[in-house]
Amino acid sequence: MKERWFSTWQPYKGDLETTPVAMNEYLPLGHSIMLGAQHAFAMFGATVLAPLLMGFDPSLTMLITGIGTILFFLITGGRVPSYLGSSFAFIGAVAAVTGYSGTGVNPNIPVALGGIIACGVVYAVVGLVVMRSGTAWIEKLLPPIVTGSIVMIIGLNLAPVTIKGVSSNSFDTWMALVTVLCIGCIAVFTQGMLRHLLLLVGLILAYVLYFLCANVLALGKPIDFAPISAAAWFGLPTFHSPVFSMNAILLIAPVAIILIAENLGHFKAVSAMTGQDISPYMGRAFFADGLCTSLSALIGGTGMTTYAENIGVMAATKIYSTIVFVFAGIFAMLLGLSPKFGAVISTIPVAILGGASIIVFGLITIAGARIWMNNKVDFSQNGNMLVAAVTLIMGAGNYSIHLGGFDLGGIGTATFAAILLNVLLNRSEKQSVKC
Repeated sequence: MKERWFSTWQPYKGDLETTPVAMNEYLPLGHSIMLGAQHAFAMFGATVLAPLLMGFDPSLTMLITGIGTILFFLITGGRVPSYLGSSFAFIGAVAAVTGYSGTGVNPNIPVALGGIIACGVVYAVVGLVVMRSGTAWIEKLLPPIVTGSIVMIIGLNLAPVTIKGVSSNSFDTWMALVTVLCIGCIAVFTQGMLRHLLLLVGLILAYVLYFLCANVLALGKPIDFAPISAAAWFGLPTFHSPVFSMNAILLIAPVAIILIAENLGHFKAVSAMTGQDISPYMGRAFFADGLCTSLSALIGGTGMTTYAENIGVMAATKIYSTIVFVFAGIFAMLLGLSPKFGAVISTIPVAILGGASIIVFGLITIAGARIWMNNKVDFSQNGNMLVAAVTLIMGAGNYSIHLGGFDLGGIGTATFAAILLNVLLNRSEKQSVKC
């Protein structure tokens, strides 16, 4: 008998203190709305920070992530609890394509959008293939040694640009360090939802300290609040049309490999938490993520990915109901339709964004190392050691191969190198062991 596309939901009848809420269960409307808002705030800091670091409109990104999350729910049949937020995996490739300096609006957004659309198409096609063939070939092509290395180079590749951005003057350098300390203290010395909102709360705390130092004590460039009072409470964000460039496509499309690796990890995490195997729906999730990425870029938004922050919220609350994510998407859409919200975001100083970037890119790098640790990657094997060593140095040093007039960029080159070296070197090592 053919399985229904949508899950069949039932009302939750357990005790929230002791019994988890299953993916196919739903809570009363009031509970669901509050939990949806909590998920929206959990992804808020990272989802807003990603477009800012690429020069995109945060309000448009919020609107699109809300729409994308609801589309993801529909395409997966409500069988996968996940929020689609803006992906940090695109930052290095977008910066390389557009030459963005990290401050203000990115004037070359249309060129990046064409590459993001192509990336989404590649990702969606992979999803269709997985729906037909299963996930075994994906896991064979992207074993932990490869996925860990690829994730690490995202953070390492962006490190030089991040440090340079906060080194223009002494005040910005110190405020970046203050931002790091604010986020770090929230992450270490708090508990519960406050810890899950470490980026958002840390940024707010650093923002207040910057205001005191710059606007009150006149130690640095003051924050200009004029755009906030001039902005309307409700309105549409600014849209952009894509421009297709083969160079941009070649640089950005390989990011699909990173998104696949992220999604694989998230699927395994959710399966472990819920005790349910959701891998049969991985193809749907890939397709939904890719489709939403392309649709986002069609109107000027960033690429999408499933969010670890929201997986963390589920781990803390033991509430896995997929219905909750519909309310999270609606909440994000309402924020995205407020220009006042966008104006507030635009006043965040470069120094604070730089400090947050140090944290974010560092955490991305460590996330790659955790993939190695969690999967017990054996570095006594020369193949694994060389795949990791070559990939990390290529990515960190921005080693780039030119194909005619096209530049693959440091992340793109290192990504392909990791896959090819693993196929070549680890196969040779296995054969030598057999001999």
